[in-house]
Amino acid sequence: MKISVDVDKCCGAGQCVLAAPDVFDQRDEDGIVILLDANPPADQYDNVRKAAAVCPAAAIEVQE
Repeated sequence: MKISVDVDKCCGAGQCVLAAPDVFDQRDEDGIVILLDANPPADQYDNVRKAAAVCPAAAIEVQE
């Protein structure tokens, strides 16, 4: 799995951090997504898929 984020699309909702806190974080100043791990371990795949699904801005792209 490979993950990419589009920070220009991100609206700072934070749903990705709630779904996959080991993979995503947010910048303190504006809440924009920070990708902590572009190639997460297999035990995080379900969380990453959920994060992408709940992102209101569709800013997370997951390649299987």
